[in-house]
Amino acid sequence: MGTDGTGRDLREAAHAAQVRELVAAGVLADPAWRAAFSAVPRHLFVPYFWTGRGAGHERLWGEDPDPEQRARWLRGVYTDAPLATRLRDGELVSSSSQPSLMAKMLEALEVRDGDDVLEIGTGTGYNAALLCHRLGDEHVTTVDLDEEITESARAHLALLGYRPTVVTGDGARGCPSRAPFDRILVTCTLPLIPPAWLAQCRPGARILAPLSTGLIALTVEGPDFAEGRFLHTSAYFVPLRGATASPHPVGTTGPLHGVPYELVENERFQFLLILTAGVLHPREALDLWRREGRPARERFGVTVTPEGQWAWLDDPQGPYVWSLGEEEP
Repeated sequence: MGTDGTGRDLREAAHAAQVRELVAAGVLADPAWRAAFSAVPRHLFVPYFWTGRGAGHERLWGEDPDPEQRARWLRGVYTDAPLATRLRDGELVSSSSQPSLMAKMLEALEVRDGDDVLEIGTGTGYNAALLCHRLGDEHVTTVDLDEEITESARAHLALLGYRPTVVTGDGARGCPSRAPFDRILVTCTLPLIPPAWLAQCRPGARILAPLSTGLIALTVEGPDFAEGRFLHTSAYFVPLRGATASPHPVGTTGPLHGVPYELVENERFQFLLILTAGVLHPREALDLWRREGRPARERFGVTVTPEGQWAWLDDPQGPYVWSLGEEEP
């Protein structure tokens, strides 16, 4: 919106209004995270974004010569919604996450002063900036596969004086040179948990990652064992790219014979369908879902061992356990 005082005032007002909305929504209960969101403006990390318009995409940016377009950009940046920040051949490869979901995830990460955090999926750098404000640059490492993305994130972070360790590489391999970590925060959807992460964690570390359409919170009990439950909230992210990328799009594949259409669209049932894809037939998943009282996400969990990875309902030793598949060689 230019460098004039009016534009700056509008951006600052929009930023402050969003923080108030997040507090009112109850997702910034922790004063430390409230202070971080107040100190880190989103617009510096999203100088432009893409929005669907008709059959194509339209780019909105903060330096557009048209004041109406600049106003649309600012409204979009401070709307509580994810924003498409990088497209490649029409496909989304990077985005700025929904601020309220970011706040929920950061609070659920349960960081303590002095914790070392590895972020998988640097994106714009906004999340890394929030972590730097809370913990200090030296405790934050963030990884992304795309050098163009990491270079841009470094530039965004430097605008506010933040200098975490930004690594260009395959997030599935973690960052051995910066290990061990107390927390791993993942901002891309996974097909399964990369085993390399566990070996880079201190005992008792917490991994928070999108899996299916939920967020799994794992406690690492050793270099090859972790277990935990899903949080209540839903989560939709760009899929992980790299060594353990899903061989097929995250979602259900094939016809859903015998499943009522209204249930195919049901968020809770969709979570179960994706979690059990390739293991349960959709009709079997539907029968289970109905029999168990349409279970919410928090009744499900995941166990990671050297022998494999399993999702389960209610009890890891109970009757309902499903393989998550095998890591690609």
